[in-house]
Amino acid sequence: MMNMNMIMMRGGVGVLFGSNNEIVRVRNKGSRIIKRKGVVVARSSLKSEADVIVIGSGIGGLSCAALLARYEQDVLVLESHDHPGGAAHCFDVKGGYKFDSGPSLFSGLNSRGPQANPLGQVLDALGESVPCATYDSWMVYLPEADFLSRIGPTEFLNDLDKYGGGKSAVEEWKKLLDAVIPLSTAAMALPPLSIRGDLGVLYTAAARYGPSLFNTFFQMGPQSALRSTQLLKPFSQILDSLELKNPFLRNWIDLLSFLLAGVKSDSILSAEMVYMFAEWYKPGCSLEYPLHGAGAIVDALLRGLDKFGGRISLQSHVQKIVVENDRAIGVKLTSGQFIRAKKAVVSNASMWDTLKLLPEQLVPKSYSDRINTTPQCESFMHLHLGFDAKDIRSDLGIHHIVVNDWERGVDADQNVVLISVPSVLSPNLAPLGKHVLHAYLPGTEPFELWEGLDRRSAEYRNLKAQRSEVMWRAVERALGPGFKREKCEVKLVGSPLTHQRFLRRNRGTYGAAMQAGKDTFPGHSTPIPHLYCCGDSTFPGIGVPAVAASGAIVANSLVSVSQHSQLLDAIGI
Repeated sequence: MMNMNMIMMRGGVGVLFGSNNEIVRVRNKGSRIIKRKGVVVARSSLKSEADVIVIGSGIGGLSCAALLARYEQDVLVLESHDHPGGAAHCFDVKGGYKFDSGPSLFSGLNSRGPQANPLGQVLDALGESVPCATYDSWMVYLPEADFLSRIGPTEFLNDLDKYGGGKSAVEEWKKLLDAVIPLSTAAMALPPLSIRGDLGVLYTAAARYGPSLFNTFFQMGPQSALRSTQLLKPFSQILDSLELKNPFLRNWIDLLSFLLAGVKSDSILSAEMVYMFAEWYKPGCSLEYPLHGAGAIVDALLRGLDKFGGRISLQSHVQKIVVENDRAIGVKLTSGQFIRAKKAVVSNASMWDTLKLLPEQLVPKSYSDRINTTPQCESFMHLHLGFDAKDIRSDLGIHHIVVNDWERGVDADQNVVLISVPSVLSPNLAPLGKHVLHAYLPGTEPFELWEGLDRRSAEYRNLKAQRSEVMWRAVERALGPGFKREKCEVKLVGSPLTHQRFLRRNRGTYGAAMQAGKDTFPGHSTPIPHLYCCGDSTFPGIGVPAVAASGAIVANSLVSVSQHSQLLDAIGI
């Protein structure tokens, strides 16, 4: 992984953070801390207790843990994988090819202030940043045409005029922006970092931001204020209220919704889409990609965790959450070690995987029934490639989106392929003159096709070849005739079983398939006292900003209102 070397030692796990990707061998010296160039840290021991134990090092778990460390809590992150980052981790292959395993579309990573991206607010609180390249477009390959789509308030109008039905589509898009952009002020008026899970929220959020929120509604005018009441309802209701009927436009909005949260506009919260429109369709907006890959986000959170004295242990698989006297008191690892949590246990695992860690007889039936009946998004197919750049066109962009058939819906299996070529903006992710590419079917691959297969069998290999073909064809379409699959130096195909195995996701799922207006993501507390949850199984839901917000909410809930308020003062929100 870029900027990170894992050092395995007897008796414990060492974690090394460095800017030059050096390989350093460290002998096990108990709890010794080794520093290099001011930011390199290795720890080899695993203490038997902490104030808070966080299970899982996804962005939600790391956001929670790093903020808790900043709040002067003794926090320990336990990660079963040998790479931190969960679905956002990166990995190296074959002499210098560095791949993202998950998210590749980012914005607002370095935004600051009350209306900043939640992850930007977390990084600000930690005093960390993520150097990024910026860009403003992606290639789309649609049934109507192939074209370069640009973000911003007016750039998309030409595409609509040419491919989306002409003047009617343009007028409907303008109507949508006129209605939605003012709503973003209301949607972003309450900074995510101000929220906590107890009555202290009346002070840190309601009292602190209530007056400005009231002024926002007052200045919006009656029509926009009325429409803002739909922020917690499906975005399709806003589209219907505006009488937007253009088929291309409705399909496009479904695609944006699907990219953001894995569901169409009839299931996504309006607040999420309004926030996205504010980041992508306001004047001067841009998209971002971390210069050292998506793993640079993980690195920044880990630096913040270490800076404030937090700890992380890799290859430390939690076997169960230990409950005594009806409260969570710690965890037991598969190694047999018990680690006590003096204050709380926080699970960054999915709701289904967290349930498996709990003693069945101590879990209220209503809680387990809700989890077991919560619908799941499907899983993923992944294609990671490393290849020579010399035969690929020089104007290749970072992102490509292929939609094969609008009629089937963007959430249909084998229909939408997302392609990221991050080495276009960050050449250090590949050897000189090479490219890395990540293509995937985003949360649409049925797990049932794969369930029970032996990963070593010919049947499994044949199914991977069959189900990955749609990605190969999409890559060939995006990269042009110069690309030859047989010349790729790296070819990795990941299935739902890969997703399940390496990310420890129940059935390899993308997450809960909640329908806005009908279902709600659960909060962060559980029926087991002192056990909390964060990540994409909790409010606000799926996506990088959402999981960062969930981690922050849990961290805030575990400290006093005074400490929470001091943090808000320190970052000026």
